[in-house]
Amino acid sequence: MNSDPNKKEEMNQECAEPEQNTAEEAQTSQETQEEQEASGEKKGFFKKKKDPRDEKIEELTDRVKRQMAEFDNFRKRTDKEKSTMYEMGARDMIEKILPIVDNFERGLATIPDEAKGSPFAEGMEKIYKQFTKTLEEAGVKTIEAVGKEFDPNFHNAVMHVEDENFGENVVAEELLKGYTYRDSVVRHSMVKVAN
Repeated sequence: MNSDPNKKEEMNQECAEPEQNTAEEAQTSQETQEEQEASGEKKGFFKKKKDPRDEKIEELTDRVKRQMAEFDNFRKRTDKEKSTMYEMGARDMIEKILPIVDNFERGLATIPDEAKGSPFAEGMEKIYKQFTKTLEEAGVKTIEAVGKEFDPNFHNAVMHVEDENFGENVVAEELLKGYTYRDSVVRHSMVKVAN
């Protein structure tokens, strides 16, 4: 075997170079890792402290969200108050109109049989029908009373009568009509109840 000392030296250098390269790379990667850690500490430090502008933005955003929620609550409350006021106003108006309806009914009941076909009586009848139809369209309904079982939620008993034609606690006669407005009682029926 011919061994050339120069070749051996070159081979040793070539083998040594990768070791040096890996050592240098390791040292370089360690240095960059230390730099990243140091910069990471700095970044972490800056993350903890917020920019005053960001704090102001968060504060203003929070304030806007709160004001929007307050406005939404205000809108809902005013809508509810408006509907309640409308209901109260309509109910008050209906209570004022009901005596007029009662007087119409009393007036029509007093017309003699021979005058029922007269133009005046027919005109009054038509006006009464139109009036009651308009009330029904507005949500006003009469309470059924005669022949029904007495219900204190709808009827106001002013008299008790002995009548074998009716069962116990049954309305025998209606003295004054009762009315409801949208399922709430505006005026109770004044009735005679059979014992």
